[in-house]
Amino acid sequence: VQLQASGGGLVQAGGSLRLSCAASGSIFSINAMGWYRQAPGKQRELVAIINSGGRTNYADSVKGRFTISRDNAENTVYLQMNSLKPDDTGVYYCNADLLPVTTMHLRNYWGQGTQVTVSS
Repeated sequence: VQLQASGGGLVQAGGSLRLSCAASGSIFSINAMGWYRQAPGKQRELVAIINSGGRTNYADSVKGRFTISRDNAENTVYLQMNSLKPDDTGVYYCNADLLPVTTMHLRNYWGQGTQVTVSS
């Protein structure tokens, strides 16, 4: 089982980016999926999370600008980021709680991270 993130890049302030993260492998089910970010010199922080039923939660700093969604059929989570600010710069990591078929034990997985840079 692995999570593969994509969609990062360099964008000017006010611009938009869309991140994707696909879970692959022998997966029985996926519970919560989310996005975290880590800015240089700072701790990793939660950006947004979505549960299997579609309920979402956002960091205060991104509310109204970012939207998390998921495609359960494709085991994919998305993060639409609008009105980007330089403070949004960092490495974005996807995260998922899922049940691998091989173990049937709930486990937390991290993707490899994708760089988002917002220039002023």
